[in-house]
Amino acid sequence: MKVKLNQAAKVFFGNSSLEMVYIEAVANALDAHANKIDIDINVKAYNQPQSLRIMIHDNGVGFTDDRFQKFCHLFDVEEDSHKGLGRLVYLCYFDNTDVSSNYDDVYHREFRFSDAFDNKNIVTRVSPTDSGTTLVMSGYTLSKLRDYSYLQPKYLKKRILEEFYPKLYDIKQHAKKVEFSITATINGGTHSELFSTDEIPALTQVELDSSLSLIDKMYIHYSIQKCENTDSSVVTAISVDNRTQKVEIISKENIPLGYEMIFLLNSDWFVGKVDLARQNLTVSSSELKQIKILFRKKVSSIIEMHVPTIAAMNKQTRNSLLDRFPHLNGYFDNSEIGFSARSEVLKNAQDKFFHAQREILDATSLDEEQYNRSIELSSRTLTEYILFRQLIINKLKNTDTDDKEAYIHNLICKMRRRYEGEDVCGDLYNNNAWIFDDKYMTYNVTLSDREMTELVDVITEGEIVDEDDDRPDLALIFSNNPESTPKVDVVIIELKKKGLTLEDNMKVVTQLEKRARKLMQHYDNKIQRIWYYGVVEFNEDLELHLSGEYQELYSTGKIYYREAKVAIQKEPLLQIPIGIFIMDLDSLVSDANSRNSIFLNLIKSKLIKD
Repeated sequence: MKVKLNQAAKVFFGNSSLEMVYIEAVANALDAHANKIDIDINVKAYNQPQSLRIMIHDNGVGFTDDRFQKFCHLFDVEEDSHKGLGRLVYLCYFDNTDVSSNYDDVYHREFRFSDAFDNKNIVTRVSPTDSGTTLVMSGYTLSKLRDYSYLQPKYLKKRILEEFYPKLYDIKQHAKKVEFSITATINGGTHSELFSTDEIPALTQVELDSSLSLIDKMYIHYSIQKCENTDSSVVTAISVDNRTQKVEIISKENIPLGYEMIFLLNSDWFVGKVDLARQNLTVSSSELKQIKILFRKKVSSIIEMHVPTIAAMNKQTRNSLLDRFPHLNGYFDNSEIGFSARSEVLKNAQDKFFHAQREILDATSLDEEQYNRSIELSSRTLTEYILFRQLIINKLKNTDTDDKEAYIHNLICKMRRRYEGEDVCGDLYNNNAWIFDDKYMTYNVTLSDREMTELVDVITEGEIVDEDDDRPDLALIFSNNPESTPKVDVVIIELKKKGLTLEDNMKVVTQLEKRARKLMQHYDNKIQRIWYYGVVEFNEDLELHLSGEYQELYSTGKIYYREAKVAIQKEPLLQIPIGIFIMDLDSLVSDANSRNSIFLNLIKSKLIKD
């Protein structure tokens, strides 16, 4: 049965990249016992990938009869460490790979590897010559180059070393040497890299405690060397069949500057545990998770032992997390801090916290231990909410003249929303009227940027419906005891953005008086008390204007108050006095911050323990 090679290449290497072409060619050269490997890349320009030509030459034993027969048959391998598929990746990127090989001193073999390959080859007898193989790849099949790095000698050097650290280290340990040369000619310019196994550093071996296998032991081989900050790098990988499978246990944001580090996890347990395309480990997700945890813990202890400043930095990071998220104290994995991404550390701690919450909430009854646990979780949940409030406060602190009024409005209370008092807990993270006063958390109804018609409808319980599409920024309705009295308390709030003129700021007074004129018709019938707030940004002109009619009240910031008479009827004239508070947004936020800080500091003192 013949196999359509191009289709097989797509099946097994559908997620590959161009760098795999070099990797597989180097792997084959090393298997052929080559000690010199040359890579020559030629392309007219990056935007002309069809002109790409790659030549790879090695001085290995060449395509002997036995090796050629194995090449002609997929999966024909002698041991688990080989897969017999690597050559298919050539077909993912090139129409043709022309092979020229000298072997057994006096034989030369030529053939073209393409989708139409049918085992045909030409063997001639030649004068005695050194063995070796040359691959020439041409006819790039894709429309563009996904990553220009795949043509850069410096990058390819790094990838070859990373991929073959185990193999090259073993070669060096046996006092042998392999030399590499990579040359790229692009748009007439040439760049080269020469390197050898001499650059493989000496690796220190430590045993890793693991319960994955009772027979096969696990070891970490590592090297930590100082370097220029620009050359900083960390390689963390599992050695599988003399090659590496990258395992990210140190995020890019945590790579220590000024060091080159290599950590290779090695064990006979990993032999053959990689898919046919060598793209992924063939271990279960639970096994991989356990491997990463063990690997990270050991690597973190090694790094902290050799680089003391890392331990200090990690302690600082931990303190920062505890200060920002005190309710998650005890849920952070210290071995992740400074190694995993901060977002991942936080997510894992939150997942543990939520899991603990679910266990308590799903329990049909609580024993003493679970009861104490529920008390602890409740305090942590409260802390989470206090931290959310601080986040809102900080955002309001940082508003400036570029922020629109809608942005400030949405931070305090989502626009065009109606919040019912029966679902206060559900709305905790949307309705932030506590910014004005914590007592405003116990509302009957909150209307955010809703029409006056709806507000009157709520106050009069549908008795009066006057069409009025004017919209107060915020309207809060309260009732102390709706069963004994139908009357309600009302709070009306108007917001203004920063950076407005005196005239624009004073419009808030006009708006409040307009609201008052509409609402006071129901005073002493449906409304027993009403408060009016205007939130603006104070400046010298505004304060001077207010000083003539308003009285300044005591506050951490600035609050002005005056009583005004609002006419609600012309004949006979009926005027009702109302109180108007004009307050500075910064003062409002400062007062809220002071209140919230008391809760936050108290919680931190209880939850954070050294």
